[in-house]
Amino acid sequence: MLTGSILALVTVLCWTISVQFFEAASKRVGSVPVNIIRIAAALILFSILLYFRDGSILPVGFPWHAWIFLSLSGVLGLFIGDIFLFKALVELGPRLAMLIYSLAAPSAAVIGWLVLGEQYRLVQWFGIATTIFGVGMVILERTPTSSAPGRRFRKTSLKGAMLGMLAMLGQAIGYLLAKVGMETESGYLDAFSSTQIRALAAFFCFALFFTVTGRWRDVKKALQDARALVYTSTGAVFGPFVGVSLSLLILHYLSAGIAATFLSLVPVVMIPFAIFLHKENVTRRALLGTCIAIFGISLLMI
Repeated sequence: MLTGSILALVTVLCWTISVQFFEAASKRVGSVPVNIIRIAAALILFSILLYFRDGSILPVGFPWHAWIFLSLSGVLGLFIGDIFLFKALVELGPRLAMLIYSLAAPSAAVIGWLVLGEQYRLVQWFGIATTIFGVGMVILERTPTSSAPGRRFRKTSLKGAMLGMLAMLGQAIGYLLAKVGMETESGYLDAFSSTQIRALAAFFCFALFFTVTGRWRDVKKALQDARALVYTSTGAVFGPFVGVSLSLLILHYLSAGIAATFLSLVPVVMIPFAIFLHKENVTRRALLGTCIAIFGISLLMI
């Protein structure tokens, strides 16, 4: 439990850092090109790691059921879910987008209970309801007409909230599919190799999407923006390479619902970034809603 908790907190820090870089890159060149570039950068890192560690650039020894479920997980989580997440980051900003994204924890708990037979007590169900209430306080708050000098308020739009919810569902379902794909009779498969399979599936989906829509020119334009490329590559290291891999490694020690609960701490860690980096004026209601959501998340751990 302690090992899983430490890994989860490191993962939270990685995800918090990565979304700062991804938001900055998305504002410069658009969210969709950033997605495929970050996945491509992560695949290069995975291939290098696996080659020096295992002597092969792909986990060829994985069983077929792992490839199938991990690929589905990659399509839902890293392709569909992240498309919506990146659009939500631009629409709402990192703090609000990730706060809505934190609903993946109770969603994963419910789906895990219904599909995987994971058991949760009454107090943990109360935690789910509390978390949803806290997040609702934040996303439904009204934007003040004025703010302190040098500060600004993020507007919570219906479009942004819907994008965040779709991203959250993709993350929750994708996470559970990844758990199923990693499970074997002798334990769990390697987290980094599993993440590479997820990234491969997402990359092929992005490639197909860009081919069908004729948007490769957007990728070419994004690659010509040196600053956006640096932001995306740095985010890829902290996000899909280290962060996502660690999020799967956590499943070796914690249930899917509890693991997702830890990862929902991202909005809390995001608040200092919102105040000092993005110069947001975080209201008392937003802080209270965040604290209530995190209290609900903590109940899931009991």
